[in-house]
Amino acid sequence: MADTATKAGFTTEFYESLFEVADGENIKTCLQCADCSGVCPFGYLMDFPPGRMIAWMRAGILDEMLDTDSVWMCVSCYACTEVCPKNIPLTPGLMTRAKEELLLAGNIPAELQNALEFSQRYGNPLGESPRKRAAWAEDLDFDIPIMRKAKRPVDVLWFVGDYASYHPRVQETTKAFAKLLNKLGIDFGILGPEENSDGDSQRLAGERGLFEMLAEKNGKAFGKYEFGEIITTDPHAYNAIKNEYPKLGVEYPVRHYAEFLAEHIEELKPLLKGVGEKKITYHDPCYLGRANGIYDAPRALLEAIPDVEIVEMAHTKSTSLCCGGGGGGMWLDGFQWEKGEVRLSDWRVKEAVTAEAEVLAVACPYEPPRFEDSTKTVAGAEGIVVRDILELLIEAMK
Repeated sequence: MADTATKAGFTTEFYESLFEVADGENIKTCLQCADCSGVCPFGYLMDFPPGRMIAWMRAGILDEMLDTDSVWMCVSCYACTEVCPKNIPLTPGLMTRAKEELLLAGNIPAELQNALEFSQRYGNPLGESPRKRAAWAEDLDFDIPIMRKAKRPVDVLWFVGDYASYHPRVQETTKAFAKLLNKLGIDFGILGPEENSDGDSQRLAGERGLFEMLAEKNGKAFGKYEFGEIITTDPHAYNAIKNEYPKLGVEYPVRHYAEFLAEHIEELKPLLKGVGEKKITYHDPCYLGRANGIYDAPRALLEAIPDVEIVEMAHTKSTSLCCGGGGGGMWLDGFQWEKGEVRLSDWRVKEAVTAEAEVLAVACPYEPPRFEDSTKTVAGAEGIVVRDILELLIEAMK
């Protein structure tokens, strides 16, 4: 009897905690239509996709969820939230809370645990030294102002992000943005060693406390300096600073680079000579597209490049497929392969092949290494080149 009461208590407490999320009370209106479970890319591999989780909650037996690890298949792609007819915040509410409970129960894959421990110890999930955060800029032929050394106000504070700072492949994109800012004469600076992970993926992987610690550190760093706005190349950082940091009292104007550069498109056009006659398809990142509704600015930048043809994949804009990196997925590739022997990035590259694209354009630092891996294994994708929009713009200038 006591055990039953404890289980019922957990289910009730979990259910009521969802009301604390914006629009969380909408969960009471769930129709059990199963649209959420059907659109979930890994729903078929999950013991508790969103719809079933809600049904079991209503039955008072959700404690079984703590005994399964399939909730970690959720990559927080917002697809379920996008299609819900009752506007239930399934991604930021239900699925994130479920991961929090699994963390508390000690039910967490080792590779994710490592990324979270690195984030706490080093301020980034890759376990790299904070002192090396600006090392990517060392071989540029112009200086990148670091705020604590520059000691002056700037128009733009560039929040570089983790993978953009440390991952060898993504550093090429980072350098491309630095070159663009330099060519446009933008007055900018970076935090360098004072920057910490934005924490958004850690939050969506259930580590709310870690997210708040990282956000507080970044907030203190922001507060030291004078700047007009924050620009970032990372949709996850954009989402965190725009939508989550203000809840903690850290509030600054922020834009993704696509929005920022689209504003300067008339200045860019005379500099763009072209990349040859190529078919380019664009992948909408989940946290730029579905989570924040930015679809047109990236396409406007691509359309500004002479002689290219823009082709769309089967799933585009709000229906875009996820690359698999969000919500902790970046640190769960081994776990997900064990569960289903499949990668979401492979599915997306197959769509690029079907669209007969020569270039797969992206706008998120999680994506170049993931999609490039897939082009090596997906049939017919051998000739597809993966490029961030920033890299294409720099290439077009040459």
